[in-house]
Amino acid sequence: MFSKILIANRGEIAVRIIRAARELGIETVAVYSEADKDALHTMLADEAICIGPARSMDSYLNMNAVLSAAVITGAQAIHPGFGFLSENSKFATMCDEVGVKFIGPSGRVMDIMGDKINARAEMIKAKVPVIPGSGGEVHTAQAALEIAEEIGYPVMLKASAGGGGKGIRKVNRSEDLVAAFENASAEAAAAFGNGAMYLERVIYPARHIEVQILADQGGQVIHLGERDCSLQRNNQKVLEESPSIGIGQTLRHQIGAAAVRAAQSVGYENAGTIEFLLDEASGEFYFMEMNTRVQVEHPVTEFVTGVDIVKEQIKIAAGEPLSRLQDEVTFTGHAIECRINAENPQFNFAPSPGQIKSLYLPSGGVGLRVDSAVYPGYTIPPYYDSMIAKIIVHGENRFEALMKMQRALYELEIEGVLTNTDFQLDLIADERVIAGDYDTAYLMEEFLPKYYQKNDETSLG
Repeated sequence: MFSKILIANRGEIAVRIIRAARELGIETVAVYSEADKDALHTMLADEAICIGPARSMDSYLNMNAVLSAAVITGAQAIHPGFGFLSENSKFATMCDEVGVKFIGPSGRVMDIMGDKINARAEMIKAKVPVIPGSGGEVHTAQAALEIAEEIGYPVMLKASAGGGGKGIRKVNRSEDLVAAFENASAEAAAAFGNGAMYLERVIYPARHIEVQILADQGGQVIHLGERDCSLQRNNQKVLEESPSIGIGQTLRHQIGAAAVRAAQSVGYENAGTIEFLLDEASGEFYFMEMNTRVQVEHPVTEFVTGVDIVKEQIKIAAGEPLSRLQDEVTFTGHAIECRINAENPQFNFAPSPGQIKSLYLPSGGVGLRVDSAVYPGYTIPPYYDSMIAKIIVHGENRFEALMKMQRALYELEIEGVLTNTDFQLDLIADERVIAGDYDTAYLMEEFLPKYYQKNDETSLG
């Protein structure tokens, strides 16, 4: 086992990793930008090193600075968390070259699964169903038009490289495709340095189902069930739950087995997530992509399985076998996660940085967890993601989990910045959400128009 690891991240995920490492008896090194000198992760770690100015490119994305910090402090491994360098194959390879273990898959596997075109080809070979779409990268709008005519509208344009909702456009008719292609390609080139696109037929109505997998260095792969992440705004997840109310035991077994095959086919190591679209009309599911890192929503899986995914990541990287086999994985109850962001839902969810003047995080009772890195007096910098906390609840059933989440959100008090807490309260009180009758289009196309209308009427008195 490692004696010291470096956390190449910030915010709540950095705090989460530090806590897991401490429980394993491992010393930690935090890296931080000049904007994060008072951040919680710098206080909790055993050591903390400033790696550059506030801008991500000059600090958290500065591979040489992060690796230098690891070498100087004697860290034996680097945990990248999510975002920043977590899916950067070059960085994973550089870690290996300097003798520091990257807590995640190899750069080779990242290149295969991080590029959506390569990933599709691998999944076809592994007999994992994929969404009908382009056979390779699409570089021109004219080529995109021809493929769209062949597979049928609506289609989804997606950046070949990258993720996080960037470089994605839904196109309903041929007249709109050229402009959408050019905009999405430009966005992808700016975000990922690669403007190549690919096309998929839109599966609608659909659920966004993802399966958590773990794979050790000996080739053993297991899945930890599925998460339903269908409630999204602009392709960004808002609320996640496990298990999915839209999946029965037979389909759960099939989709879990497909996820395991997918990981095995590329020689995957560590934690990862296989994302699928479920066509509720036909019951068919299709591979979307793989996230080669820990997910923001991993706590819901931890609640229903009792598996500490971050600790498993560290143990796997240290060469230890998985702590349990597939037939030892059990699923108990229901878990839900709400992301609390510093943003203003009334103004298109604009970020709301600033100082937190007072803070009360919900607590008490069995099955409630809050992952956060903020505290009273902390100033949320404007340079990074707006998420400030995750509230995760677990109940014996879905109704109990929903009621527990409602209670937790009512208790949450944050003064000094605007948040989406009331928006989340409205969401979990929505009849369709309570019934579990929603898909990937529901939040944007049906819930948000009702939400804005209700609040406009309230503001008018």
